[in-house]
Amino acid sequence: MSWGTELWDQFDNLEKHTQWGIDILEKYIKFVKERTEIELSYAKQLRNLSKKYQPKKNSKEEEEYKYTACKAFLSTLNEMNDYAGQHEVISENMTSQITVDLMRYVQELKQERKSNFHDGRKAQQHIETCWKQLESSKRRFERDCKEADRAQQYFEKMDADINVTKADVEKARQQAQIRQQMAEDSKADYSLILQRFNQEQWEHYHTHIPNIFQKIQEMEERRIVRIAESMKTYAELDRQVIPIIGKCLDGIVKAAESIDQKNDSQLVVEAYKSGFEPPGDIEFEDYTQPMKRTVSDNSLSSSKEGKAELKFGGKSRGKLWPFIKKNKSPKQQKEPLSHRFNEFMTSKPKIHCFRSLKRGLSLKLGVTPEDFSNFPPEQRRKKLQQKVDDLNKEIQKETDQRDAITKMKDVYLKNPQMGDPASLDHKLTEVTQNIEKLRLEAQKFEAWLAEVEGRLPARSEQARRQSGLYDGQTHQTAVTNCAQDRESPDGSYTEEQSQESEHKVLATDFDDEFDDEEPLPAIGTCKALYTFEGQNEGTISVVEGEMLSVIEEDKGDGWTRIRRNEDEEGYVPTSYVEVYLDKNAKGAKTYI
Repeated sequence: MSWGTELWDQFDNLEKHTQWGIDILEKYIKFVKERTEIELSYAKQLRNLSKKYQPKKNSKEEEEYKYTACKAFLSTLNEMNDYAGQHEVISENMTSQITVDLMRYVQELKQERKSNFHDGRKAQQHIETCWKQLESSKRRFERDCKEADRAQQYFEKMDADINVTKADVEKARQQAQIRQQMAEDSKADYSLILQRFNQEQWEHYHTHIPNIFQKIQEMEERRIVRIAESMKTYAELDRQVIPIIGKCLDGIVKAAESIDQKNDSQLVVEAYKSGFEPPGDIEFEDYTQPMKRTVSDNSLSSSKEGKAELKFGGKSRGKLWPFIKKNKSPKQQKEPLSHRFNEFMTSKPKIHCFRSLKRGLSLKLGVTPEDFSNFPPEQRRKKLQQKVDDLNKEIQKETDQRDAITKMKDVYLKNPQMGDPASLDHKLTEVTQNIEKLRLEAQKFEAWLAEVEGRLPARSEQARRQSGLYDGQTHQTAVTNCAQDRESPDGSYTEEQSQESEHKVLATDFDDEFDDEEPLPAIGTCKALYTFEGQNEGTISVVEGEMLSVIEEDKGDGWTRIRRNEDEEGYVPTSYVEVYLDKNAKGAKTYI
């Protein structure tokens, strides 16, 4: 099948068809171009979406991403960012491998088409010129034949007329011969031109036009093949990114599978655990005792004891925070000064009253103290630990800078032409001073951290030593009052704070007086569940399965104080031991 033989007379239709083919190719190029724009727009929207939900730096949102669910969401955002990148790759590849390539090919195709049809028109003009020459020769031959025929007839007429002179007849004969010769010449010329035209026409329809149409056919077939290849490339470019997109989706699935609800629950505990103990059991308030008490005022001691008991009974009322609100009771009658003194002597000193006041004031003013004392114990420990870590990082950074300056100074000393060593002394001194300041700051926060973690348990020891001054009943009352007068988690202070501030000076005197008291008695035993290497100050190493004595329970900070061989004691993590308390031991908690 060849357009040159089958479509030899369809030059105009072929011209229209090839122009339509170029239009189709340009339409496909426009389609791919719009697809690339959609891919870019989609990728941009995905990136903006991912960026919109990314946690802001140094904000509260960034702290929330410690939970596994939030981490999985962050991984999803990152995977979506990579997913958008693959759509950008699709757009770039389609632009470079399809759009640009086809646009260049269209220009080449137009030039080739123009050249082929120019040759076709030139061939047509040539055959038309030959045809015109043939027609002109034919008309001249016809005219000469007619004139020769007329001249012959005129000669015959003159020759038959007896009245015509011989000269006229001779003249007519010569004219007829001339016309006859002209007709013969026109005939020969016409015959030659006709043969030439037939040759040209045969070559035109069997050689020139078929060759030109064959080129046009090949051009059109290349266009069709090229658009088919472009469509395949279009699909392949999409298929190439499918594995990477699949990996992105697999990453999202993996992130979802990494969510651990138990771990998130534990993080909630770590984030909001205050370290306080729940309120103790409420003592029974015996309102029948005043009725049983004698009405006589002669016995001062009985009056003291009765009123002291009543005072203690009434004191525990309203200490049920944070679960129930305090009930306002009618104002009781003022008791004698001796009863107030008895209450003071049987009460445990409130050492933390000023801290409570400071904490409540800080919360109201919105100012965070340097030692984070406005936070609950567990949260305070985390804040201090973070501060220590940040200071250590700054110290390391300054140390590296000092080492770099020192090396540079050594280089200057060995090669003076590179710089003046004295110019670095000021900077080196400044960095050294910064390191010293940071170390002092770190030591200060480490001391606070050690106090919180129990490595400097001065207050708990002093409080327990003071408790040894009193008998069992007084000690039990003091413990109850201490537990009920504990600071509330929100940093507010109870109604006894004014009394606590009055007693602080006396409590310090008690601490100094009994610093050299005998070691604390054991309140139970414990068994080490795991091996613990006590490397920090105030801790003690234990071996799995070892039995030890418990001398102080966990106060909510996660540490239990134990003793080994009456001369070695320290703190271990509560989760590392199994505690067996002796309920009859002095200082052990008793639950009703």
